[in-house]
Amino acid sequence: MKYRFVQWIQLAVLLFLLSGNAAPASAQCPMCRMSAESNLKSGGTDGRGLNAGILYMLAMPYLVAAGIGFWWWRNRKNESDEPETFSEDDFARHN
Repeated sequence: MKYRFVQWIQLAVLLFLLSGNAAPASAQCPMCRMSAESNLKSGGTDGRGLNAGILYMLAMPYLVAAGIGFWWWRNRKNESDEPETFSEDDFARHN
């Protein structure tokens, strides 16, 4: 059990380190891109906020999936955790 916990910690640290190595992304539809570029040329900062919003929306499905996976992991039951059931014949043999 302790070994599995250490593996999960190692995986979490690795994912954290890899996420810090990501390059900034600028993903937009062509219409939004034209609007953001014209705003930036005129001195506005709406384009940066638009990119941040897109990246926020991109991250949400992954966070939801990770939350569901973590919930499932915490609430799963191992077969070894379940108590053994004995029939009356098994009980008689043990006594």
